[in-house]
Order: sequence, then structure tokens, then C-alpha cells
Amino acid sequence: MTSISKGEIIEALSLEGEEQETLHDEACNLRDETVSNNLYFRGLIETSNICVNDCLYCGIRTSNKKIKHFELTSEEIMHCVDLAAERSLSAVVLQSGERRGPRYADDMAGVVSHIKKAHPAVSMTLSFGELSRDQYQKLYEAGAERYLLRIETSDEKHYRRLHPEEMSFKNRLQCLENLREIGYQIGSGVMINSPFQTLENLADDILFLKNLDIDMCGMGPYIPHEESPLAHLPYAPDKALSLGLNMIALLRTAMPDINIAATTALETLSLHGKELGLLAGANVIMPQFSPPEKRGDYMLYDNKPVAFENYDDLINKLVEAGISCGMTPSLKDPGHSLHFLKRKNYDNTH
Repeated sequence: MTSISKGEIIEALSLEGEEQETLHDEACNLRDETVSNNLYFRGLIETSNICVNDCLYCGIRTSNKKIKHFELTSEEIMHCVDLAAERSLSAVVLQSGERRGPRYADDMAGVVSHIKKAHPAVSMTLSFGELSRDQYQKLYEAGAERYLLRIETSDEKHYRRLHPEEMSFKNRLQCLENLREIGYQIGSGVMINSPFQTLENLADDILFLKNLDIDMCGMGPYIPHEESPLAHLPYAPDKALSLGLNMIALLRTAMPDINIAATTALETLSLHGKELGLLAGANVIMPQFSPPEKRGDYMLYDNKPVAFENYDDLINKLVEAGISCGMTPSLKDPGHSLHFLKRKNYDNTH
């Protein structure tokens, strides 16, 4: 890992203009030297927008009664995976609102097992939120290899201002530890420029993710949702985008060998958000393979892109975008985290 101090991070977070371009260029060079210039694809499939949490910033929070809930059947999920595999994608992400009951995890374990049998070369990332250790174990044994559980903020006091009292910061940390012990490639991430957040918070987030020793990261700018309690607060989209890109570059500097996604939130704030994320040091993009008719119901924040593009056109467009950013699109490579592979090799030899 590269050494970087909190003071250096705080100073770099606000960079703009030529200094910002230099920061991003250095992050890209470090990425290319460490993990290669390969661009990895993950087909994103949103399996359900039902969520038991009531996070104060989120559009699918349980108190929002205006959303139309959905839950994909196993056949619908399998069809989405088939569409991704037919276009040579070797990795998918199954994402849903957070559920606590055992039935959903059991059902998803069956889906994961079925996917693995039908497409043994496809690597699966899950993002279902906080589950019990036994549920994580069951999903892992079914064939899932990666799990993304965003912490959203590493400051517990800040966490309390964004979440209802019943949600536990410590339990979220314990879930991440459980995932690591089971053997997953673990991912986390934070909201950037979220309400009440300071540059010191963001610097601490970088150091927290480094100390947590994550293998992959999915983080992006906070974008309000009109039906959330925090939507009335002042919001500066340009600042959110700039900070989001600088956070990618600084995390790449701190953790050169992890996988970092150029998230959909970047694309929401800029027509070329994905490209900007790649040019800041990201190496993963996640094209949408959720059913077109359901995408508008998985609205975590306002103005999330949901328009359907022909899948072949979408992949071709993203391949061209990667090439334009000086990267080598690698659809058939599942893009396992180099950081994870190093740690796994270390654990096996000690």
C-alpha cells in the first residue's frame, strides 16, 4: 500500500483545474503499473427494491410509500444473467434493498447456485446488505465470490445523522469482518459530499477503507432523493462530482491494487461520468442488465439513468469509452481483485 497522510488527503480533495488533472493522471499511471490498464465489466442486476431500512437519504427507504415494490423471480434473474453472458461478460452483480428475513437469503442462495451451474465461468458479486454470518456462508457456498457492503461513512457520529436509530454502525463493521473470515473478496464504499460531511470525514474514509483492507470499492457522490428527509438541504452537484472523482484518485493512491468502480452516480451528474471516473483511476464499470421495466422503481436518488439501450449497443459504447480513456476493455476476464489474490496467497503461505 502507498503511504498517504490525512493532511495530504484533505489538501488534495479540493484540487481543481490542472492540479486536479495531475492528481488523476498520477492515479491512472499507478493503476496501470499495478493492476494493468484493463477495464473490467460487471453486469448489474437489481433483484428487488424492497428494503427494511429507513436511511434518511435513500429513495427506496421503507417509509417511502410512493415507490412500486418489485422482486424479480429466479427465472427473471437468470434471464438477465443469460443476456450478460451472451455478450461475453464474465461477472455480474446481484443487488437489492436490504432484507433481514431468512427466506430472501435462502432464495438467493438457490439463484446463485443455479447461475453457477448454468454459467460456471461467471463470477458473482452480491450486495444484499446486512445478513447473518450463516446466511453469508450459505451464499458463499452456493457460488458467490464477492460481496459489497457500503459503510457510507466511517465516522459513527456522522453515520447516526444519516441513519435511523435502529441501524447499528458496529453491526455493519461486524458483517464486513464476517465476510472476510468466510473468504469473500470484500468491498465497501462511502457516500461523497453527503449531508453534514466534512473534508476531514472524507480523509478519514480513505484511511478507514485502507485499514479495513478492502479488495474492491464502490463509492460515489451523494445525490438527493425528493422523498427523503434530507432532500431539503442545500446541494452542490458540481462539488459532489469533483469530490467524487478526487476520492477515486486518492483511494487509488492509497490502495493501488484494488478494484474501483466508476459508479452510476457519476453518470447522473455528468453525461461522461463513467469516463471521468476511469480517467480518475477507476477500473470497473457496471452496465445495467436489470429488466428495463423495473429500472425506474430502483431509484435510490433522483435522476438516476434508467433509459433502456440495446444491450449490444450499450456494450459497444462502453468498450469505445474505455478505449478512449486509454484502457483495454476485458469483458471475458472476471477481473478478480489483485489485492485479494495477494492476501489469499499470503494467508496460504503463512
